[in-house]
Amino acid sequence: MSADPPISYLTRIRTYYQGLGYGAPYEWAQFAEVPFARLAKPLKDCRIALVTTAAPYQPGKGDQGPGAPYNAAAKFYSVYSDDTGSDPDLRISHIAIDRKHTTAEDMASYFPLAALRRAAGRIGGLTARFHGLPTNRSQRQTINVDGAELLARCKSDGADAAILVPNCPVCHQSVALAARTLEAAGIATVIMGCAKDIVEHVGVPRFLFSDFPLGNGAGHPNDAASQDQTLALALDLLESAARPRTTLMSPLLWAADGAWKQGYCNLALLTPEEIARRRAEFDRGKVAAKSLRST
Repeated sequence: MSADPPISYLTRIRTYYQGLGYGAPYEWAQFAEVPFARLAKPLKDCRIALVTTAAPYQPGKGDQGPGAPYNAAAKFYSVYSDDTGSDPDLRISHIAIDRKHTTAEDMASYFPLAALRRAAGRIGGLTARFHGLPTNRSQRQTINVDGAELLARCKSDGADAAILVPNCPVCHQSVALAARTLEAAGIATVIMGCAKDIVEHVGVPRFLFSDFPLGNGAGHPNDAASQDQTLALALDLLESAARPRTTLMSPLLWAADGAWKQGYCNLALLTPEEIARRRAEFDRGKVAAKSLRST
Protein backbone atom coordinates (compact mmCIF):
# COMPACT_ATOMS: atom_id res chain seq x y z
CA MET A 1 0.00 0.00 0.00
CA SER A 2 1.26 3.48 -0.86
CA ALA A 3 2.64 5.54 2.02
CA ASP A 4 1.56 8.75 0.31
CA PRO A 5 -1.20 10.46 2.29
CA PRO A 6 -4.55 11.11 0.59
CA ILE A 7 -5.08 14.43 -1.15
CA SER A 8 -6.32 17.14 1.20
CA TYR A 9 -9.12 18.33 -1.05
CA LEU A 10 -10.42 20.86 1.47
CA THR A 11 -7.06 22.65 1.52
CA ARG A 12 -6.30 22.18 -2.18
CA ILE A 13 -9.70 23.54 -3.29
CA ARG A 14 -9.64 26.49 -0.90
CA THR A 15 -6.23 27.58 -2.17
CA TYR A 16 -7.20 26.96 -5.79
CA TYR A 17 -10.36 29.07 -5.84
CA GLN A 18 -8.81 31.86 -3.83
CA GLY A 19 -5.98 31.86 -6.37
CA LEU A 20 -8.57 32.18 -9.14
CA GLY A 21 -9.84 35.28 -7.37
CA TYR A 22 -13.06 34.07 -5.74
CA GLY A 23 -12.46 35.53 -2.28
CA ALA A 24 -13.97 33.96 0.84
CA PRO A 25 -13.65 30.17 0.85
CA TYR A 26 -16.64 27.86 0.64
CA GLU A 27 -17.84 26.54 4.01
CA TRP A 28 -18.17 22.76 3.83
CA ALA A 29 -20.83 20.97 5.86
CA GLN A 30 -19.76 19.50 9.20
CA PHE A 31 -21.72 17.75 11.94
CA ALA A 32 -20.84 16.56 15.42
CA GLU A 33 -23.49 13.83 15.51
CA VAL A 34 -23.86 11.11 12.88
CA PRO A 35 -27.02 8.98 12.51
CA PHE A 36 -26.40 5.25 12.26
CA ALA A 37 -28.75 2.47 11.15
CA ARG A 38 -27.74 -1.17 11.28
CA LEU A 39 -28.99 -3.57 8.64
CA ALA A 40 -32.42 -4.77 9.73
CA LYS A 41 -31.87 -8.19 8.12
CA PRO A 42 -28.99 -10.26 6.70
CA LEU A 43 -27.37 -8.73 3.62
CA LYS A 44 -28.44 -11.73 1.53
CA ASP A 45 -32.04 -10.69 2.19
CA CYS A 46 -31.54 -6.94 1.69
CA ARG A 47 -32.75 -4.90 -1.25
CA ILE A 48 -30.04 -2.39 -2.19
CA ALA A 49 -30.58 1.04 -3.74
CA LEU A 50 -27.82 2.52 -5.90
CA VAL A 51 -27.32 6.30 -5.83
CA THR A 52 -25.08 8.14 -8.31
CA THR A 53 -24.06 11.69 -9.17
CA ALA A 54 -23.52 10.72 -12.82
CA ALA A 55 -25.85 12.28 -15.38
CA PRO A 56 -27.80 10.64 -18.20
CA TYR A 57 -26.27 11.36 -21.59
CA GLN A 58 -28.02 14.35 -23.17
CA PRO A 59 -27.66 14.61 -26.97
CA GLY A 60 -27.17 18.17 -28.09
CA LYS A 61 -25.52 19.26 -24.82
CA GLY A 62 -21.94 19.17 -26.07
CA ASP A 63 -19.09 16.73 -25.53
CA GLN A 64 -19.89 14.27 -22.73
CA GLY A 65 -17.70 11.38 -23.85
CA PRO A 66 -14.40 9.96 -22.60
CA GLY A 67 -11.87 12.72 -22.03
CA ALA A 68 -14.48 15.47 -22.37
CA PRO A 69 -13.66 18.84 -20.82
CA TYR A 70 -15.84 20.17 -18.02
CA ASN A 71 -19.35 20.59 -19.44
CA ALA A 72 -21.73 22.61 -17.27
CA ALA A 73 -24.48 22.29 -19.89
CA ALA A 74 -24.81 18.59 -19.04
CA LYS A 75 -25.67 19.18 -15.36
CA PHE A 76 -28.95 18.14 -13.75
CA TYR A 77 -30.69 19.84 -10.83
CA SER A 78 -33.33 17.44 -9.56
CA VAL A 79 -33.34 13.81 -8.45
CA TYR A 80 -33.93 11.38 -11.30
CA SER A 81 -34.56 7.63 -11.34
CA ASP A 82 -34.17 4.87 -13.91
CA ASP A 83 -34.62 1.12 -14.20
CA THR A 84 -31.86 -1.08 -12.70
CA GLY A 85 -32.79 -3.72 -15.25
CA SER A 86 -31.71 -1.42 -18.07
CA ASP A 87 -28.22 -0.49 -19.27
CA PRO A 88 -28.17 3.29 -18.84
CA ASP A 89 -25.69 5.65 -20.48
CA LEU A 90 -24.40 7.81 -17.64
CA ARG A 91 -21.63 10.38 -17.94
CA ILE A 92 -19.57 12.54 -15.57
CA SER A 93 -18.50 15.35 -17.89
CA HIS A 94 -20.63 17.81 -15.86
CA ILE A 95 -18.55 17.61 -12.69
CA ALA A 96 -14.97 18.26 -11.55
CA ILE A 97 -13.38 14.81 -11.83
CA ASP A 98 -9.62 14.40 -12.22
CA ARG A 99 -9.39 14.82 -15.98
CA LYS A 100 -5.62 14.54 -16.07
CA HIS A 101 -5.47 11.01 -14.74
CA THR A 102 -8.75 9.42 -15.80
CA THR A 103 -10.91 9.69 -18.91
CA ALA A 104 -14.26 8.40 -17.56
CA GLU A 105 -14.23 5.91 -20.43
CA ASP A 106 -15.62 3.05 -18.32
CA MET A 107 -18.95 3.78 -16.64
CA ALA A 108 -18.41 0.81 -14.31
CA SER A 109 -15.57 2.67 -12.57
CA TYR A 110 -18.06 5.22 -11.23
CA PHE A 111 -21.42 3.43 -11.48
CA PRO A 112 -21.23 -0.12 -10.04
CA LEU A 113 -24.47 -1.51 -11.48
CA ALA A 114 -22.71 -4.32 -13.32
CA ALA A 115 -20.73 -5.28 -10.20
CA LEU A 116 -23.94 -5.30 -8.15
CA ARG A 117 -25.54 -7.64 -10.68
CA ARG A 118 -22.53 -9.94 -10.36
CA ALA A 119 -22.99 -9.86 -6.57
CA ALA A 120 -26.48 -11.34 -6.86
CA GLY A 121 -25.63 -14.24 -4.56
CA ARG A 122 -24.46 -11.98 -1.77
CA ILE A 123 -27.27 -9.41 -1.71
CA GLY A 124 -31.00 -9.94 -1.75
CA GLY A 125 -31.25 -7.87 -4.91
CA LEU A 126 -31.40 -4.37 -6.28
CA THR A 127 -34.34 -2.02 -5.99
CA ALA A 128 -36.27 -1.63 -9.21
CA ARG A 129 -34.75 1.82 -9.73
CA PHE A 130 -31.41 3.52 -9.21
CA HIS A 131 -31.37 7.23 -8.40
CA GLY A 132 -29.38 10.23 -9.54
CA LEU A 133 -28.54 12.85 -6.91
CA PRO A 134 -27.70 16.39 -8.07
CA THR A 135 -24.33 17.91 -7.23
CA ASN A 136 -25.36 21.06 -5.43
CA ARG A 137 -23.23 23.54 -3.51
CA SER A 138 -26.32 24.55 -1.53
CA GLN A 139 -26.35 22.30 1.52
CA ARG A 140 -29.87 23.42 2.37
CA GLN A 141 -31.10 22.36 -1.08
CA THR A 142 -29.37 19.01 -0.79
CA ILE A 143 -30.79 18.26 2.67
CA ASN A 144 -34.29 19.72 2.43
CA VAL A 145 -35.12 19.05 -1.23
CA ASP A 146 -32.84 16.54 -2.94
CA GLY A 147 -32.16 14.38 0.11
CA ALA A 148 -35.82 14.36 1.09
CA GLU A 149 -36.84 13.35 -2.43
CA LEU A 150 -34.19 10.62 -2.54
CA LEU A 151 -35.44 9.26 0.78
CA ALA A 152 -39.04 9.19 -0.48
CA ARG A 153 -38.00 7.25 -3.59
CA CYS A 154 -35.84 4.77 -1.67
CA LYS A 155 -38.68 4.12 0.78
CA SER A 156 -41.14 3.70 -2.09
CA ASP A 157 -38.76 1.15 -3.64
CA GLY A 158 -38.50 -0.81 -0.39
CA ALA A 159 -34.77 -0.23 0.02
CA ASP A 160 -33.13 -1.81 3.06
CA ALA A 161 -29.77 -0.21 2.34
CA ALA A 162 -28.13 2.14 -0.15
CA ILE A 163 -24.76 2.43 -1.86
CA LEU A 164 -23.86 5.99 -2.84
CA VAL A 165 -21.06 6.76 -5.30
CA PRO A 166 -19.86 10.38 -5.65
CA ASN A 167 -17.39 11.72 -8.18
CA CYS A 168 -16.31 15.36 -7.71
CA PRO A 169 -15.51 17.13 -4.41
CA VAL A 170 -18.99 18.66 -4.05
CA CYS A 171 -20.49 15.28 -5.04
CA HIS A 172 -18.81 13.80 -1.98
CA GLN A 173 -20.49 16.38 0.24
CA SER A 174 -23.86 15.89 -1.47
CA VAL A 175 -23.90 12.10 -1.02
CA ALA A 176 -22.63 12.46 2.55
CA LEU A 177 -25.60 14.70 3.36
CA ALA A 178 -27.97 12.30 1.59
CA ALA A 179 -26.52 9.31 3.44
CA ARG A 180 -27.22 11.07 6.73
CA THR A 181 -30.85 11.61 5.70
CA LEU A 182 -31.28 7.95 4.72
CA GLU A 183 -29.66 6.68 7.91
CA ALA A 184 -31.86 8.87 10.10
CA ALA A 185 -34.84 7.14 8.46
CA GLY A 186 -33.45 3.65 9.11
CA ILE A 187 -31.85 2.91 5.72
CA ALA A 188 -28.25 1.76 6.18
CA THR A 189 -25.73 3.33 3.79
CA VAL A 190 -22.18 3.04 2.55
CA ILE A 191 -20.37 5.62 0.41
CA MET A 192 -17.80 4.48 -2.16
CA GLY A 193 -15.59 7.48 -2.89
CA CYS A 194 -12.18 9.05 -3.33
CA ALA A 195 -12.26 12.30 -1.29
CA LYS A 196 -11.61 11.07 2.23
CA ASP A 197 -11.26 14.40 3.99
CA ILE A 198 -14.53 15.82 2.61
CA VAL A 199 -16.65 12.81 3.57
CA GLU A 200 -15.11 12.55 7.02
CA HIS A 201 -15.46 16.31 7.53
CA VAL A 202 -19.20 16.06 6.97
CA GLY A 203 -19.53 12.94 9.13
CA VAL A 204 -21.13 9.77 7.75
CA PRO A 205 -21.90 6.27 9.01
CA ARG A 206 -19.78 4.17 6.61
CA PHE A 207 -17.22 5.15 3.98
CA LEU A 208 -15.16 2.95 1.68
CA PHE A 209 -12.19 5.06 0.62
CA SER A 210 -10.34 4.30 -2.61
CA ASP A 211 -7.19 6.40 -2.96
CA PHE A 212 -7.85 6.92 -6.66
CA PRO A 213 -8.34 10.01 -8.85
CA LEU A 214 -11.82 11.52 -8.60
CA GLY A 215 -14.23 9.70 -10.88
CA ASN A 216 -13.18 6.15 -9.95
CA GLY A 217 -15.01 5.42 -6.71
CA ALA A 218 -16.15 2.00 -7.96
CA GLY A 219 -12.70 0.68 -8.97
CA HIS A 220 -10.15 0.73 -11.76
CA PRO A 221 -11.59 1.42 -15.22
CA ASN A 222 -11.81 -1.58 -17.53
CA ASP A 223 -10.97 -3.93 -14.66
CA ALA A 224 -13.93 -6.00 -13.52
CA ALA A 225 -11.87 -7.75 -10.82
CA SER A 226 -10.98 -4.40 -9.25
CA GLN A 227 -14.60 -3.27 -9.46
CA ASP A 228 -15.84 -6.49 -7.87
CA GLN A 229 -13.27 -6.23 -5.08
CA THR A 230 -14.20 -2.61 -4.41
CA LEU A 231 -17.88 -3.46 -4.19
CA ALA A 232 -17.14 -6.46 -1.95
CA LEU A 233 -15.30 -4.17 0.47
CA ALA A 234 -18.27 -1.79 0.51
CA LEU A 235 -20.65 -4.66 1.25
CA ASP A 236 -18.31 -5.91 3.98
CA LEU A 237 -18.48 -2.48 5.58
CA LEU A 238 -22.24 -2.33 5.26
CA GLU A 239 -22.44 -5.57 7.23
CA SER A 240 -19.66 -5.12 9.76
CA ALA A 241 -19.53 -1.47 10.86
CA ALA A 242 -20.38 -1.27 14.55
CA ARG A 243 -20.52 2.50 14.87
CA PRO A 244 -20.80 5.68 12.77
CA ARG A 245 -17.75 7.35 11.23
CA THR A 246 -16.33 3.99 10.16
CA THR A 247 -13.90 4.37 7.24
CA LEU A 248 -12.35 1.41 5.45
CA MET A 249 -9.48 2.07 3.05
CA SER A 250 -9.27 -0.10 -0.04
CA PRO A 251 -5.89 -1.84 -0.43
CA LEU A 252 -5.97 -1.26 -4.20
CA LEU A 253 -3.47 1.19 -5.68
CA TRP A 254 -4.03 3.51 -8.60
CA ALA A 255 -0.36 3.54 -9.59
CA ALA A 256 3.03 2.42 -8.31
CA ASP A 257 3.59 5.82 -6.71
CA GLY A 258 1.51 8.79 -5.67
CA ALA A 259 2.79 11.28 -8.25
CA TRP A 260 -0.73 11.57 -9.71
CA LYS A 261 -1.89 13.29 -6.51
CA GLN A 262 0.03 16.47 -7.33
CA GLY A 263 -2.06 17.52 -10.30
CA TYR A 264 -5.63 18.12 -9.13
CA CYS A 265 -6.43 21.83 -8.60
CA ASN A 266 -2.81 22.49 -7.67
CA LEU A 267 -2.29 26.23 -8.06
CA ALA A 268 1.47 25.88 -7.63
CA LEU A 269 1.70 24.01 -10.93
CA LEU A 270 -0.19 26.59 -13.01
CA THR A 271 1.11 29.55 -14.98
CA PRO A 272 -0.63 32.94 -14.69
CA GLU A 273 -2.02 32.39 -18.17
CA GLU A 274 -3.50 29.03 -17.20
CA ILE A 275 -4.99 30.50 -14.03
CA ALA A 276 -6.68 33.22 -16.11
CA ARG A 277 -7.96 30.63 -18.59
CA ARG A 278 -9.44 28.50 -15.82
CA ARG A 279 -11.07 31.52 -14.21
CA ALA A 280 -12.75 32.37 -17.51
CA GLU A 281 -13.81 28.73 -18.01
CA PHE A 282 -15.30 28.58 -14.52
CA ASP A 283 -17.21 31.83 -15.08
CA ARG A 284 -18.66 30.46 -18.32
CA GLY A 285 -19.71 27.32 -16.46
CA LYS A 286 -21.52 29.38 -13.83
CA VAL A 287 -23.45 31.22 -16.52
CA ALA A 288 -24.43 27.94 -18.19
CA ALA A 289 -25.50 26.43 -14.87
CA LYS A 290 -27.58 29.48 -13.97
CA SER A 291 -29.34 29.25 -17.31
CA LEU A 292 -30.17 25.57 -16.69
CA ARG A 293 -31.59 26.33 -13.23
CA SER A 294 -33.91 28.97 -14.66
CA THR A 295 -35.42 26.69 -17.33
